[in-house]
Amino acid sequence: MTKSVLQLERAKYCPKMPSVLKQNVVAIDGKKTESVADRDEIQSLFPHTYGMPIVTFKPSDDIVDYPAINVGVILSGGQAPGGHNVIAGIFDGLKEANKSSRLFGFLLGPGGLLKGNAKELTADIIDEYRNTGGFDIIGSDRTKLKDETDFARALDVLKKLEINALVIIGGDDSNTNACVLAEYFKQIGSDIQVIGCPKTIDGDLKNEQIETSFGFDTACKVYSEVIGNIQRDCNSAKKYWHFIKLMGRSASHIALECALQTHPNLCIVSEEVKQEGSTLDGLVSQIVNLVIKRNLAKKHFGTVLIPEGLIEFIPEIDKLIKELNTTLAEKIAIDPKSIPENELIAEVCKLLSPESRELYSVRLPETVSRQLALDRDAHGNVQVSLIETEKLLADKVAVVLKTLLNSEFEYRLLTEKKGMLELKNKGIKEDRWSQEDKDEMKDIKAKMKPFEDKYRFSPQTHFFGYEGRCAAPSNYDSDYCYSLGYTASRLILTGKTGYMSSVRNTTKPADQWVSGGIPITMMMNIEYRPKATPVIQKALVKLDAAPFKEYAAHRKDWAMNDDYLYPGPIQFNGSPELTDQPTITLKLEQA
Repeated sequence: MTKSVLQLERAKYCPKMPSVLKQNVVAIDGKKTESVADRDEIQSLFPHTYGMPIVTFKPSDDIVDYPAINVGVILSGGQAPGGHNVIAGIFDGLKEANKSSRLFGFLLGPGGLLKGNAKELTADIIDEYRNTGGFDIIGSDRTKLKDETDFARALDVLKKLEINALVIIGGDDSNTNACVLAEYFKQIGSDIQVIGCPKTIDGDLKNEQIETSFGFDTACKVYSEVIGNIQRDCNSAKKYWHFIKLMGRSASHIALECALQTHPNLCIVSEEVKQEGSTLDGLVSQIVNLVIKRNLAKKHFGTVLIPEGLIEFIPEIDKLIKELNTTLAEKIAIDPKSIPENELIAEVCKLLSPESRELYSVRLPETVSRQLALDRDAHGNVQVSLIETEKLLADKVAVVLKTLLNSEFEYRLLTEKKGMLELKNKGIKEDRWSQEDKDEMKDIKAKMKPFEDKYRFSPQTHFFGYEGRCAAPSNYDSDYCYSLGYTASRLILTGKTGYMSSVRNTTKPADQWVSGGIPITMMMNIEYRPKATPVIQKALVKLDAAPFKEYAAHRKDWAMNDDYLYPGPIQFNGSPELTDQPTITLKLEQA
């Protein structure tokens, strides 16, 4: 593999980890736990793994002769910076305990497990990928283990490879898979262990024991660098409004963290939109008012950060989407693709409530309405992530500002030159006007110049998503991920199953980090998809918590005073103040 200079230098980096993991450990059990919600239902579904205690590792003077074991590892779901270091941490932890232990990677995610596609990860392979981004060491996919047929197939594959434990590295759905699989193995009397690791750049897999999901730190730093570059360009050209959509389908953690790192003129937080019951037109008006206010201050530019999942948090659009999902997925009342384009919107409207019909056919751009009807997943549901929310908002703001400018023009004609208005309304072209009329119109247009400045608006749109998923992990993510992997190896060696690897106290120096495990059932609740399904509860932005409060305290100032920050690229070498800082979100939450 050809390597860049940066890759060669990063290969030399030795991740820092909790001091407790550098010695023999013993697992200390805390109190029994309960699920975050729906306790009776979760306990009935997971009777063998429910209520297990939180585990913390403490130093031990005992010398344990660990047997050689085989462990499997899966990368599941979307990529996140640091996944390779989780695998390196598992590998090193196993080898430190017994050099004869072996690690097998299942190729292309859970699908590889079901197909029995695996390869042994040896030292020379692991060393190629230390401190690198991406999941390319074994690949990933989004296959879900759905039923006992899948579980039995997975068991058969693991038995054939003589695998004693399986580590699933993924987000909430992937770790839900880990929880279900651990319960199944316990239920049938299998001693195969299952451990999860918290991954998602979206930042919505966290709680008191899981401080952050890996990849969030790096992705936010990558996005913030580019946002800072755009803001510097913005402040240089002074003529563009940049609408920047950021990853975050289910929560606004990325947008909020990037706002704290870069100080944009506006950051929309989906959770606040939902709490306040904001409408699409209300959001557009908010941006329009900011544009006008800045224009009056001779600032014809700005930046707006938008979470990817915003549109589902707008109550009226969420209602429309649910109606469309019911209509298109369950009733199968129509097949949109079989309807001529010029009839599509009218046909869909017949199946909507009056409120949704008005929104769908009048207030949404036709392109978005068509997208809502035509772009559906395999279950018939609307693919909301494909909607270009940043363009939707920019286009609607442009329409409103143009309407306001035209209204000003009409008002001037009405109050100053009624004759001009009559000529215009009669549709008489200016080349047929008298010279006197032409001069008067020229005078009116000159007087309109200040109003044109008032409503000036030149938008640019961006979506930052894949750019951050496979970046070279920051020092924080390199250290955190390696520690998560090493912790996972210790959970396996101490006989745990149904746990998620947990590393806490990460705003402190790494040797003070706390290593242990949290029962996955503790994070579970019931969601309707469309039937009742046990899943890990997503962590949304809390409007009463420190990160949002920090943004709320400064947003009026940032809206007008251009207090832009330019974070620059991720730094790997130098002072820890420059290289090892966690996200602002984490520092505020742990303060």
